Amino acid sequence: RGRFAPSPTGELHLGSAATALFCAAAVIAARGKLVLRTEDLDSARVVEGAAFQMLDDLAWLGLRWDEGPDVGGPFGPYEQSKRTRDYEAALEALAAKDLTYYCDCSRAEVARVASAPHAGDELRYPGTCRRYGMRRRSFRRPPAIRLAVPPDAHVVLDDRVLGRMEEHVAEVTGDFVLRRGDGVFAYQLAVVVDDLAMQITEVVRGADLASSAPRQALLARLLGAEAPRFAHVPLVVSEDGARLAKRDRGVPIRDQRQAGRDPRDLIRCLARAVGCSLDSLSDPLAQLAHELDFGSLGKKSLFSRDLLGQSPA
Repeated sequence: RGRFAPSPTGELHLGSAATALFCAAAVIAARGKLVLRTEDLDSARVVEGAAFQMLDDLAWLGLRWDEGPDVGGPFGPYEQSKRTRDYEAALEALAAKDLTYYCDCSRAEVARVASAPHAGDELRYPGTCRRYGMRRRSFRRPPAIRLAVPPDAHVVLDDRVLGRMEEHVAEVTGDFVLRRGDGVFAYQLAVVVDDLAMQITEVVRGADLASSAPRQALLARLLGAEAPRFAHVPLVVSEDGARLAKRDRGVPIRDQRQAGRDPRDLIRCLARAVGCSLDSLSDPLAQLAHELDFGSLGKKSLFSRDLLGQSPA
């Protein structure tokens, strides 16, 4: 059971489309099921109509999902904004094990005393508020809830693309946020709870999320389960090596559609970029699924020009 979980914060772009195709290829190769869910917890960033447009663009690409917000399924709802009771229950389960505490430190305060560099976008939190636990007190600002990471939290993962990943979470990221001060549940908690509830067995996603995998595996363990296996695929980058992003209109799929491009051509370009022979062109997604070697992807460079069928200048 694999999943693709986009955030409806803008248009589906070329990089997200490539990740979705990798995810679909993995599911097809395993004769599994593809789950689609929308990560729309942060309502302030959600763009009206973006969720519907993303589903439409993914269908145009040729993806067929077995479960999702439009087709339902046994583990719904498939929108994170409708799953907050599950996140509350997970917080309560962690609190019952004395693994949570309130924290009213600002990001600037954490940055001043952090004893390690960034891990992704997360500063290592030194545990300033940990001694207070979940006691109510006079907070300087609405408090977040952090995970009290056990000192022996050593995580080892076997990533299908990156290979062995190993991290002492307490030393690298420290106690990380589970729910923000504004009440929004953190991505780290929500994605773990959803993957466990939906019985996801493999997560194929962009390499920019690799640094969060040890924290998520740890959370799954503390909730009494095993995390899915991960495959962190290469990002699609521009000619100057910058990753594509929604905020800078990273080649929207909608533009490709409006230009009259055949979606099979885009899949063929992706397949060629990762070394597939494409003996049969009638169903390139099935061919990609048959030939794709995740173990070799870490050595690949995916440029937007390759997926657009353009030659380098």
